[in-house]
Amino acid sequence: MEEIQYQGIVDQELSGLRLDQALARLFSDYSRSRLQSWIKAGRVQVDGEARKPRDKVWEGERISLQALLEADQRCEPEDIPLEVVYEDEHLLVIDKPAGLVVHPGSGNRSGTVQNALLHHDPGMASLPRAGIVHRLDKDTTGLMVMARSPVAHKCLVDALQAREIKREYLALVVGLPTAGGSVNAPIARHPHKRVCMAVVQGGKPACTHYRINERFRIHTLLDVQLESGRTHQIRVHMAHIRYPLVGDSVYGGRLKLPRNASEATASSLRAFSRQALHARRLSLQHPVTGDFLVWESPVPAELKGLIEQLREDAAQHAG
Repeated sequence: MEEIQYQGIVDQELSGLRLDQALARLFSDYSRSRLQSWIKAGRVQVDGEARKPRDKVWEGERISLQALLEADQRCEPEDIPLEVVYEDEHLLVIDKPAGLVVHPGSGNRSGTVQNALLHHDPGMASLPRAGIVHRLDKDTTGLMVMARSPVAHKCLVDALQAREIKREYLALVVGLPTAGGSVNAPIARHPHKRVCMAVVQGGKPACTHYRINERFRIHTLLDVQLESGRTHQIRVHMAHIRYPLVGDSVYGGRLKLPRNASEATASSLRAFSRQALHARRLSLQHPVTGDFLVWESPVPAELKGLIEQLREDAAQHAG
C-alpha cells in the first residue's frame, strides 16, 4: 500500500457543494465511492477538521486528502505494445497511436493504454488509473505522460491543475481563420446527446489558444495549446467557432472538398476517417529532479500525407 497527501482549495465553483461532490471534482482520478470511504475513515479534513460526506464546503476552505492506494484488480495487464519515448523510475512518456483507448470504460474493458501499462510495469497498479493523469481521445495521436511513483503522481496532478504542464497540438481544421486567437468557453455534457460534450453555460471553465501554422485553400493547419484539459476540448471549441477538425465525425459535420479538387485530394480527404489532431509537444518540470523536459512527436504518416496533398492542391490552384 502507498499513501499520497493531496491539498485543494474550494473555489467559487465548488462553494456550497457537499464534501463528497467537491472531492469528486478536485480529485477526479478517484471514484466517488472511494472518496466517500476515505471521508468516513477520517482521511479527509477541511481546514484541519474531519467532516461528513454530506457536509457542505465553502469558498476558501482548504481540503486535505490522505489517499491510501491499493492495487486496482479491476483492470488486467495485457501485452499491448507501447511506443515509449522516455522512462525513468518516476515518469513514463508514450507516443499513442490512433485507435487506442486510454483507459477502460463502457464497451472498452480491455485493449487500452491502462491495460498495457499494467503489463509494462505491474507496480503502477497501486496508482490511480495506473498512473494516467491526462487523456487523449481514442483517435487522437501523440504524447502522454504517466506517473510511475506516488510522489510523481501527486506532482503531476498538481502541475496539471496549476497549468504548469504544456501540451501543444497540431490540428487540421475546415475553414480559413484570419488570425490566431483563444476560445474561452465552458464545457459540459451535451444537454441532449449524452455521449457528446458541448459549450454549455455553467460548464467547467475551458480555454484553448490557437495560431495559424499553414493555410490551404479551404483548410488551415493550426498550432493549438490547452490551458485546461476538458473532454474533447479542442474538438468542441474549434467546432464552436465554426472551424471543426477534419475527419471529426462527431463534431465536424459533412465532408467539405476544395472547389475543383483533384481526385487525389478528394480521395485523401475522404479516406481520413478520424479527427486530424496530434499531440506533438509535451513539456514539464521533472517532479523529482526539477529538470525541465521537452518531448516532440513526429506527425503520423497518414496526417502528414493529407497535409502534403492539401499543400499540393493549394499550389496547383495558386493565382
